[in-house]
Order: sequence, then C-alpha cells, then structure tokens
Amino acid sequence: MGKKKQCWRSGMAARLSEEKEGAGVVELVLILVVLISLVIIFKSQLTALLNLIFEQIQSSAGSVF
Repeated sequence: MGKKKQCWRSGMAARLSEEKEGAGVVELVLILVVLISLVIIFKSQLTALLNLIFEQIQSSAGSVF
C-alpha cells in the first residue's frame, strides 16, 4: 500500500507542476493582452509623444553636426 500511495503522490505532484506552468502561460498571455490594449487605446498619444521626442533629437543632432 505504501508504494501505491507514493505513486499517487508523485502523479499528483506532476499534475500540480503542470498546472503551475499552465498558470504562468495564462498570466503571460493576460499581461500581453493588457499591454496591447493599452497601446491600441493610447496609440495617438504615443505617436505624438514619439514624434516630439524624435523632432527634439533631430534638432539637437543638427546643432552638433
């Protein structure tokens, strides 16, 4: 009976390990979905900010050369 109990425990541990890995994948997917959603929502603001930053870099680089 001890051997059967040990086998059950190792099988249970393997399933828990797989579930933890699966949970990690789900968390990663949810984080990506949130990030992509934020980019889509704030696309125009991000574009304006990046354009402003690159314009400032370009004007500063013009004074160096």
